This record gives sequence, structure tokens and C-alpha cells, in this order.
Amino acid sequence: MAQKTIELEVARGREMGVDGNPSLSPIAPFDIAEPDMNTEHMLINIGPQHPATHGVLRLVCELDGETVKSVVPDIGYLHSSFEKLGEYRSWNQIVTLTDRMDYLAPLIYNCAYVMSVEKLMGIEVTERCKVVRVILMEMDRIFGHLLWLGTTAIDVGAFTPFLYSFQERERIYKLHESLTGARITTSATRVGGMMADLPEGWTEALGEFLDTFPDTLAEVHHLLTRNQIHIGRTQGIGAINGADAINYGFTGPNLRAAGVDYDVRRDRPYYDYETYDFEIPVGEHGDCYDRYLCRMEEMQQSVGILRQALERLPDGPINVEDPNISLPSKTDAMSDMESMIHHFKVITDGIPAPEGDCYFAVEGSKGELGMYLVAEEGDTKPVRWRVRPPSFVNLSVIAKLAEGHLVSDLIMINASLDIVLGEIDR
Repeated sequence: MAQKTIELEVARGREMGVDGNPSLSPIAPFDIAEPDMNTEHMLINIGPQHPATHGVLRLVCELDGETVKSVVPDIGYLHSSFEKLGEYRSWNQIVTLTDRMDYLAPLIYNCAYVMSVEKLMGIEVTERCKVVRVILMEMDRIFGHLLWLGTTAIDVGAFTPFLYSFQERERIYKLHESLTGARITTSATRVGGMMADLPEGWTEALGEFLDTFPDTLAEVHHLLTRNQIHIGRTQGIGAINGADAINYGFTGPNLRAAGVDYDVRRDRPYYDYETYDFEIPVGEHGDCYDRYLCRMEEMQQSVGILRQALERLPDGPINVEDPNISLPSKTDAMSDMESMIHHFKVITDGIPAPEGDCYFAVEGSKGELGMYLVAEEGDTKPVRWRVRPPSFVNLSVIAKLAEGHLVSDLIMINASLDIVLGEIDR
């Protein structure tokens, strides 16, 4: 191995020179081994333990020193089989599976699924139900982004933003619980409406959250956005251009950070999103830093959408008034024979669907969330249920993004993609 000789001068002891200053005494030259650049590549596993992989994800990494040469994501540790389970459950029973796909923003998945069933069956929900679902989806967009923000801050070495973001998430958890009785597994929607209307005082509690949450967001901006450590760990890391992002199937904030101005809410609007006033944040460089900025601004935009939705929230029924679709009230079911019969038929037989198939997509917190359903005439359960989950597609790009970066950058890149394994191993 080649050797390289250098000479150093260091302060030795506390010997004083004639001028009263510590004297510098030369030390003998010594040899430092020059590294052999012809090293063998090393194969290591990151995961499938949870820390740093944001779920039960295994990354098989080929390293040259600390430089990533290739990454192969290994999924399938959850064995959820949600899509297959859906073939053996009625339309409403599947709702309980959807909030377990993305337990970080469950209400978005609840709404997206029933919206696809309603499109298949030709059901038009009430105006109040439309606005309520917009409220729930935008609230959980913030909910999902907050978990991404806190855990990504941990990955980059910042602890305080984690505390701030999870404190705000706890407030949304309380809104979940007061509406559905559960914090994570919400199962809030039903075909043709909701499990229940908004409880008394719920909109006021949401309004209080919207009044104070922007202050917390501004504080996190102060802590991270111009922080030199955060900038050094994110700018220029995991960059991708717009053309490649489209070719790889990126959607959501990851796509917009690459400079592609596309959002399902605006480009394929549903539930009157075209009538809401909001902006779509778009990045320039497609790196981890731009993905951070896009999500931070999306939370601010969701606050504006929520305020508009609360202002336009109409009165009226939350469910369609069709006894073959919606359950009667408990009072009617216990006091009226006809209502009890309808209740029994909906629960035992389910809701029959026409023959056909449909695809319906919404803008989820992690990207385009699509639901594809196939049904035969009179079926009360799907013949086939296929989900287009954003995390599954986004994760496939990690090999391109991480190549040539350091192992520490790989952790940052994985965090910036904002994945959840529940929807990947569906």
C-alpha cells in the first residue's frame, strides 16, 4: 500500500518561549496510510426495523465506502392483502380496511373509497356531505404532513419541530375521536354519506385549531427553513427533474417539487374544488429541500380551504334519503316497522351495484390516490378492487434518487418521499 509522509507542528506541553508565549516544537514525521481506492463493494440492510425507514421497509444497499451504488427496496412484510380481503366484504365493510392503508391520513382514504363506489352506483351525495368530506380530507392532509414534518426533522437531527408537529397532530386526533370515536381507525364514511353528522361544537373546535396552527407552522419555518444544517442536508440531495418525475410516476408534493404543476383537485376537480380559492406550490429543483417547502406551503393552503369550507357548510341531511342505501335513524328503526325492515335489508343483504367498472382519483396527502372497482349486476361486494396508492409508486424512485449519495443522504431521501407501508403492502 502506498505511503504518504507529512510533517506537523503541534503545541507540546506548556513550554514557554522567550516572548512568554507557548512554544511550538516540531514533532518527528510519521506515516499516514493512503487509502486503497480499489475497494470491494459492501452489501448492507437498512430495515426492516422501523426507525429511519418509516415503516417495515427493507432497503438492500450496495455501498462503495459510504457512497450508495444501488438500492433495492424490499417490501411485503405486512402481508395486509387489503385488495383481496375487499372481494369478500360488502361495500360498507371495506371502509374499515381503507383507514388501515394510510393510518397517517385515514379520512382521505375513507372518502376516496366511498366516492368511487358512489360513482359506480351513480349516487349523488348531499351538499352538506360534500363539504364535510372536503373538510375531513383537507384536515387529514395537514395531519399527514405534520407526521412527515416531525419524523423528517428527527432524521435530519432536529428534535424541537418533532414536538411542535406532534402537539398539533394531537389536536387533530381529538377531532377524529369526537367525530368517529377512534383516533386512527376512523371508518367515518358510508356509501351515500357519513357514519354520523358532525357533533355539536366540532366546527368551533376546528376553527380554533385553524386560528392557532399557522403560528406553529411559522415557528417551524423559523427553526428549519433557513437553518444551515437543514439546508446542507436537503439542498441538492435526491434531486429529480420534471420529465423524469413524470416518467417514474411521481405524484403529489414529490412531483410538484420537481417543477410539474399538477394537482388532482384542480386538474380533475371533484366536490367543487374548482370553486375554492387556493394555490398549488411548485418547486424548481426537485430535491429534498423543495419537497419540504412544498409540503409546508400545502399545509398553509389547506388552512385556507378549511376556512372557506366552514363558511359554506350548509344545513340539511348528511346522508342520501334512500332507504335502500342509507340506514334509518335509531329512533325510526326502533319505532317504525318499515324502517326496521330497511335497516335489516341494508345490513344483511348490502347495497346492490350495477354491472360495470370505474376509476376515481383524489389528491391524497402523498399524491394521487386512485380506486378502481369492478362489479357484476346486483353484486353487494366488488368482483375486483384495485388501489393506485401514491407511496407504492413514489418508493420505486428511491433507487434513482439515492445513487451516488452517502448513506446518511439515503435516510434523508427516504424521509422526503413521505411513504407509509400500509398502502404499499396492501
